[in-house]
Amino acid sequence: MLIELRFSSWKNRSHSGLAARRYWRFGFELSVEAIPPLFLFVQMAVSRQTDSFNEMKPLRKKSVEFLIRSSHQLRASPIVKYSALSLFADRFLPSLTTLIKTRNMIRSWLLRSMEESNLQLFSLISIWISSKIHDSRALSVKCLKSLGDEFIKDQHFTIRDFVEAEVVFLQVLNFEIGISNVTFIFLEEFFIQFKGVAKVGGLVSFEACMDMMDLLYEKEETSLLFSAPRSLAASILVASYVVTVPKQQWEFPVLPWVKFVTSYKEEDIGEKVKDILTHVFEPHS
Repeated sequence: MLIELRFSSWKNRSHSGLAARRYWRFGFELSVEAIPPLFLFVQMAVSRQTDSFNEMKPLRKKSVEFLIRSSHQLRASPIVKYSALSLFADRFLPSLTTLIKTRNMIRSWLLRSMEESNLQLFSLISIWISSKIHDSRALSVKCLKSLGDEFIKDQHFTIRDFVEAEVVFLQVLNFEIGISNVTFIFLEEFFIQFKGVAKVGGLVSFEACMDMMDLLYEKEETSLLFSAPRSLAASILVASYVVTVPKQQWEFPVLPWVKFVTSYKEEDIGEKVKDILTHVFEPHS
């Protein structure tokens, strides 16, 4: 089936940069000769921070994919994996971008430049924090360091670096790590309910649902869908129904059922399903 081929090959896709977006820039130009030394120094500092902001854009996809692969390597449970993605992609990266744009940086060598290796470290930190929240026996820092030693090529991080990175990560999030509002939690709830009311629910692939979530995280544009986790969860369930249930067995009124369970309009869920499937099946270089 096409969807299975599409999902099984996600790790092999090239790490192409994301589509260019409009960046903030000065609305005027001055000659270098006209700028006093102090102002020139300030301009250079702002330029370095703007460069750091721009450098993060193509690294986002790579760091998210690294987080997903690392979760699999560590055999993290789905709730740990998707809570980590929520912490890292939905909250840490946007907050870090805001700090860079407003030049309100936290003092740490880990944030002086946005290297791929640093973001890989922070992605492991998100898994570590998520494991502490959800697992009765959390992942050890030695386990995470061992994974980092194997897969982070450009930098060697010590256990002390991991501990410092955890503090920096929490500072960027302003120590707000509540993760009850995660798409995976709603999706699991809807999936169980759906299987309870419809025989065809047994044909819906929960693996396909999770693969769709992984793919939606790969672009910043589609990851914005996670800002409405409950409606996204319902839409992913419908998308998986469309993809994995044979068309001749499309008898259950899935959209009316979703409307009954969630109170969302069928048209809104339908549009979101369309967006999901468009991204899932779009060509990738």
